[in-house]
Amino acid sequence: MRQAAKKVLTWLGIGLAAFALASLLALWAYGRFAESVRGPPSQVLPVAGAATPVDRLVEPLTAAHPGQAGMVILGDNLDAFAIRAASARAAGRSLDLQYYIWHPDFTGNLLHSELLRAADRGVRVRLLLDDLNVHGSHSVLAALDSHPGIEVRLFNPTRAREGTLARGVELLLRFFSVNRRMHNKTWIVDGRLAVVGGRNVGDEYFDAAAGMNFMDTDAAVVGPPVAQAERIFDAYWNSPTAIPLEALVQAESEALPRLRESIDAGLQSDRAGPYAERLQRAQGVRDLLEGRRTLHWTGDASIISDPPEKAQGATPGPDWMTPVLLARAGAAQRDLKVISPYFVPGDDGVRWFGGLVRRGVEVGILTNSLAANDVMAVHGGYARYRVPLLRSGVALHELKSQGQGIRSSLFGSSGASLHTKAFVADGRHGFIGSFNLDPRSMNLNTEMGLLFDSPGAAAELERLYAAKTSAPVSYRLELVDGALRWHDDAAQPPYTWEREPDASLWRRGVSRVIGWLPVESQL
Repeated sequence: MRQAAKKVLTWLGIGLAAFALASLLALWAYGRFAESVRGPPSQVLPVAGAATPVDRLVEPLTAAHPGQAGMVILGDNLDAFAIRAASARAAGRSLDLQYYIWHPDFTGNLLHSELLRAADRGVRVRLLLDDLNVHGSHSVLAALDSHPGIEVRLFNPTRAREGTLARGVELLLRFFSVNRRMHNKTWIVDGRLAVVGGRNVGDEYFDAAAGMNFMDTDAAVVGPPVAQAERIFDAYWNSPTAIPLEALVQAESEALPRLRESIDAGLQSDRAGPYAERLQRAQGVRDLLEGRRTLHWTGDASIISDPPEKAQGATPGPDWMTPVLLARAGAAQRDLKVISPYFVPGDDGVRWFGGLVRRGVEVGILTNSLAANDVMAVHGGYARYRVPLLRSGVALHELKSQGQGIRSSLFGSSGASLHTKAFVADGRHGFIGSFNLDPRSMNLNTEMGLLFDSPGAAAELERLYAAKTSAPVSYRLELVDGALRWHDDAAQPPYTWEREPDASLWRRGVSRVIGWLPVESQL
């Protein structure tokens, strides 16, 4: 028996050594490949007076508020789509777009159409996507990349593009490097307008999904923060981790014409008509683009970001997202309201929030309930911290997946999941971005967002928080004799849940098991 165990251990050691060697060889080979195919550097195009429609809209606004940023909070999914589509249609110089996810679905292809139209009239389009969610859609991207006015780069991609097995092996061998992802989201038009926040591109972010749709928030900004967004984009675009798509896949000769035909067919479909009609009712974006919508102007607004080196395992610096956001939120004197869909505070985070409460700060947190969370693993990591947070005096709310205040999408969905990442403090300081309060955002993914000091914008963000934590939309959590309870104060009569509301036995079981596993650092 002892000899058999020794033999098993020997073979196990040999296997681990072989895997370690294969991983080192894979990393070395990938590094050589990435260096050999690195794209030529390029920079943002200089702003040229009032040469484009966007120039002519924005220049008078910024000239009237020198040195200040003007911002609009986009809490409506249709407004968020419309500002992207309309600003791309108005672009005359450049579109610099950076996203974690861009689905080639209905709304994703509507925006693909706007990119093609822009490139056709001479606009330079640079599209930088994280590679993790690209697999299976590279034919669309390759077709776009074949347009002379569009260049696509992928952040931290795999070399294996075809077949699940080959890509899976590469992901396994390069686990520690591919585990670091680019979570940034930014849409920059003509160097004049930037849209940053939590939204990716896809039906579920724009109220067009037949299943669950996300409640999300962006900010459109003009003024000095746009130049900051451009510098951040250039840093990522020119980083060694951004690989030109043409080095990975080649488009077929007819790929671009076929893509145009496919998009045109989608625009003529029955589905497009009602969406376009509903989009026309999103009056806010037309007001913004035509100068009628009120902007919040402030001299204290900046777009902050992790550097691309974070994805290469660089040593954290004081200007990275986590320390900057903790310093600003930690300076709250009266109240702090946090919205984080994927919320895994850890023991340190519980102590941090508890310290604010002991200092007299009222702390409220909104996150997803298990039924509303699209990532059960994250909920498993979060669940164990609810009781300590409540004991420390934090007010905790969880979004319902169904509710009286949750608007149906155009295509019948009444389900919702929180995706906004934001905070507001003391009625003036705020943040809207891609950063979740979880270990992955803090330690693994690169993140970005808009940090601002503006009573007007903060008041708008507070109204958004109040709406999403209201009784028709969210559960109010409480400890009753030490036990966790969920209050549905909108029910008639009011109802109290003693277990995860509206969650199936399967979801509750999976979430609990994941909570027992040592995987919190990956959530």
